[in-house]
Amino acid sequence: MNTNKTQSTDIFTNTEFEQTTLSFIDFLSRSPGPFHAIANFEAKLLGCGFRRLYEEDSWQLRPGGDYFIIRADSSLIAFRVPEADFENFQVVACHSDSPSFWIKENPEIGTAGHYISLNIEKYGGMLLAPWLDRPLSVAGRVLVRNEDILESKLVSIDRDLCLIPNLAIHMNRKANEDKSWQIQKELLPLFGEAASCPSLKKLIAQQLETEEEQIVTMDLFLYNRVPGCIWGAGREFFSAGRIDDLQCAYSAVNALMDGTNEKSVCVAAIFDHEEVGSKSPQGADSDFLSATLERISTCLNRTKEQHQMAIAGGFLVSADNGHALHPNYPETADPVNRPVLNQGPVVKYSASRKYVSDAITGGIFREICERAKIPVQVYTNNADITGGSTLGSLSATQLSIPSVDIGLAQLAMHSPYETGGVKDTAYLTAALTAFYRTHIRTRHGSYYLE
Repeated sequence: MNTNKTQSTDIFTNTEFEQTTLSFIDFLSRSPGPFHAIANFEAKLLGCGFRRLYEEDSWQLRPGGDYFIIRADSSLIAFRVPEADFENFQVVACHSDSPSFWIKENPEIGTAGHYISLNIEKYGGMLLAPWLDRPLSVAGRVLVRNEDILESKLVSIDRDLCLIPNLAIHMNRKANEDKSWQIQKELLPLFGEAASCPSLKKLIAQQLETEEEQIVTMDLFLYNRVPGCIWGAGREFFSAGRIDDLQCAYSAVNALMDGTNEKSVCVAAIFDHEEVGSKSPQGADSDFLSATLERISTCLNRTKEQHQMAIAGGFLVSADNGHALHPNYPETADPVNRPVLNQGPVVKYSASRKYVSDAITGGIFREICERAKIPVQVYTNNADITGGSTLGSLSATQLSIPSVDIGLAQLAMHSPYETGGVKDTAYLTAALTAFYRTHIRTRHGSYYLE
């Protein structure tokens, strides 16, 4: 029995839950990778009156202004400045990337003079088997030469382009036994027939309406083409690609639209490369967030000491999805703290500090959810099964701010087709909206939620 859930009366109707999920599925369909996800967030922010800033330019911030910056096309920080002088920063951090296959340079590989496959490499900790026997395509960004200008352009080939075919059971009688994969041999996607197959670069050039010679380099990934859907006896579940962690990022950006308070700079930070360790200029283990917050303080005429006070008195919610109790493998979950789908956000705790939540930060977030009538759950790892780390512990190496690790419960994490609960996107959006609207004030060891 799961005893860790806070009981609550639903603040949404079933129609509202479903509409929120359908909107999220539509966002996922338009976001085949981190570059497109950030571009879609950019369009949303611009449509809501936010102004884009550039790190290489001088900033002129004004009280009551809404702003965002993008780094390397795949990470974004949006923030809202209150009208009055601010006391702290309240941040939600998520990530834009998902496990996939990265396409190498010179990608075409021939077999027996007949088949052309694509040369790929694993990106992140992937469930590999679900990638087989389903339609795939290619998306990412391309650096294009236009006279003396090098321009980054997004590309997505919006059709069923390739597929990784399984080996028939007749030729591998042990196919249904424990399996280890040779990625370079067994998981290359079939792209076309040698006699008629255009190069991938040519297809990309046609998509961008440019010449192959103008393409300098490409950052391309495979993505799953199976559409997202709502399913279940009571339409209570949904499945799609890239739920982890775009579900949290989508909720954070929507929450920022509605959640602000008069005493805090409210921030939504979305980083790339979490799935491979975050060690890049646009990852959580970089100066992107810390430098941005420092620059906000400088532009608003705060002293160095006042900036440090705003950090120490601030709060960061690291939002990255967690594991739901699995119906076929209940023994993999903790005996007591075992979140399920459709029961709201999950607060994560770990003795190893892979999750940064502690009694204070976890308690503050749970209290915010309680006040907003949003159900909240607790997650701890089974003591014999090592869990993954999140953005919180990585961000803490760059920014010493009180932090909590949360997420939403999901099944089949790191599969190209993951599963979540229909209610949970709305729950998390409401929880993060409540977080932004609640000014968290600390004074000599005591905490006030205002």
